[in-house]
Amino acid sequence: MNALRNRVLLIGRLGQNPERVELNDDKVKVNLRLATNEVYRNGEGDKVEATQWHNITAWGSLAEVMAKYLSKGSEIAIEGRLTYRQFDDKEGVTRTVSEVVSTELLMLDKAPAKT
Repeated sequence: MNALRNRVLLIGRLGQNPERVELNDDKVKVNLRLATNEVYRNGEGDKVEATQWHNITAWGSLAEVMAKYLSKGSEIAIEGRLTYRQFDDKEGVTRTVSEVVSTELLMLDKAPAKT
């Protein structure tokens, strides 16, 4: 059962190009914004579409692959773990952000046709 603890699986589309960050100890980090959509019928029977936005972070070789091959609109499936971090904004207010630290990536866009 330990393999199922704190495991997140998401399928969606990127809302912007990956943001590649090089840290001074030769580590590479990529930040993504992933949109997932849900379609359902409300109590009145009307079709409703809801979009959720997720912060995704990847490190190392996975980050390099994401930075090289993904762009805004790319459809991906990611697996990772949910984390929370806190920071103080410009006004000194402590904010909490949730993000998924990605460990696996599957690119779902079809490859361009070879000519």
